[in-house]
Amino acid sequence: MNKVVKNIPNCITALNLAAGCLAIIAASNATKPFWGLVGFQWAFLFMAMAAIADFLDGLMARILNAYSNLGKELDSLSDLVSFGVAPALTLFFLLQEIGPEPWLSWVCLLIPVCAAFRLAKFNLDSRQAFSFIGLPVPANAIFWIGFANLIYEGVNFLSVWYVLIPFIVVEGWLMNSNIPMFSLKIKSWGLKENFPRYLLILGAAIFCFSLGVSGLFWLILLYVLLSIAFRPKTSNIP
Repeated sequence: MNKVVKNIPNCITALNLAAGCLAIIAASNATKPFWGLVGFQWAFLFMAMAAIADFLDGLMARILNAYSNLGKELDSLSDLVSFGVAPALTLFFLLQEIGPEPWLSWVCLLIPVCAAFRLAKFNLDSRQAFSFIGLPVPANAIFWIGFANLIYEGVNFLSVWYVLIPFIVVEGWLMNSNIPMFSLKIKSWGLKENFPRYLLILGAAIFCFSLGVSGLFWLILLYVLLSIAFRPKTSNIP
């Protein structure tokens, strides 16, 4: 295979990494306005760009049959930055500026640590081709985006230690748990086999239409509950 073609997915993965770095830079100016949005909102947009790149690199790898061990490792390193470090620092800088207990922001550094363990385990696990074991790192990022936006909108009880710390602990545990969670990869369009996916899509429309970015918080809670209720089939799970 032509080396240029073979590295197309890796180049897209690099865009994921670059978008994650831009998200961190934007997050460091959490409430400073830039072109109609404040810094942490730009961080959300850059993480969304990273998610699009994360989807496209896998799609291009399948279309071009350009799989490689390098691409697998690069993808995980990029995901750690974009969906582990970036959401954690977005929450960190936001709590530093508007949180009632700024010291609590340092607890957010547990988020990328748990994400790193999750991604390392994922790279060593051959059971997760069509579903996941534990909460995927991009879903973790989506949860914290919604969480941070709720704090910015004035839901202050979320930023006190007895609420934030349990959420961080539970999210970290979910990422590294053995709970099977379905992916959005659809092999057919039948209702029976895709029922939880369709419920999640409906939930996304309802939450995001009614609550905006904050709806992402509830969307990931719904995703976890649907995964527990409709346990996806994944081989060799105890």
